[in-house]
Amino acid sequence: MGARVIATSSSDQKLARLESFGTDVLINYKAKKQWGTSVLATTNNEGVDHVIEVGGGDTFPESVRATKLGGHNALIGILTGPSAKEIILPRLFLKQIRTSGIAMGNQKSQQAMIDYLEKTDIRPVISHTFSLNDIADGF
Repeated sequence: MGARVIATSSSDQKLARLESFGTDVLINYKAKKQWGTSVLATTNNEGVDHVIEVGGGDTFPESVRATKLGGHNALIGILTGPSAKEIILPRLFLKQIRTSGIAMGNQKSQQAMIDYLEKTDIRPVISHTFSLNDIADGF
């Protein structure tokens, strides 16, 4: 589709897996705390069009740093907590970043997604499955 993909993870194993899928740039955010600056460096200080933010409060400031002028930041998780430690409002409005929240869908939405996937060649990558008794191990 022409997208250049930059991915972050704290796991070198996950980064290797992402590389096998063709990810263009890999950043370990535990090794590089200000990973947004690495994103800027690899994009000639421009930033990226779209960020998919799953970390939450601890990673959101770097997601904003990595987003280009007029870019979009989709919040789909708060794994590190619901509030950001750094006030970044000036970066949000000076960079004219659009931010949207994506919530989990209901059963009807889930079925619609399954129906769509069955009609396309898109196949999600599933690394692990858990029984309901062991569901806590998935987190």
